[in-house]
Amino acid sequence: MGKGSFLGEFERLVLLALLRVGNEGYGMTVRQELEQTTGRAVTIGAVYATLARLEEKGLLSSWHVDPEPHRGGRSRRFFRVETSGRKALAESRAVLDRMWAGVDVADEVQS
Repeated sequence: MGKGSFLGEFERLVLLALLRVGNEGYGMTVRQELEQTTGRAVTIGAVYATLARLEEKGLLSSWHVDPEPHRGGRSRRFFRVETSGRKALAESRAVLDRMWAGVDVADEVQS
């Protein structure tokens, strides 16, 4: 990965959450998956800002779906992780695995 192409922690989490929800999720399903899986509170604004940034980087794509027919139904913007996004996740994981190799923090945590 070149300089500037590393994924930040939240970017990785958003891509992974999108893959976990079936690769055709929208902002709220990504947010719910993040909160359930990580135990962290996540604002919808942070999710949408990150989804937009990842789309600008070419790591995912999006499309709009017409509003639900019931009263108050909203148009939804769905997202899909592209091959480049999967590749970026794999490269990010490989970097983290290399950094973790030989490191053991368990002894210090238990003290």
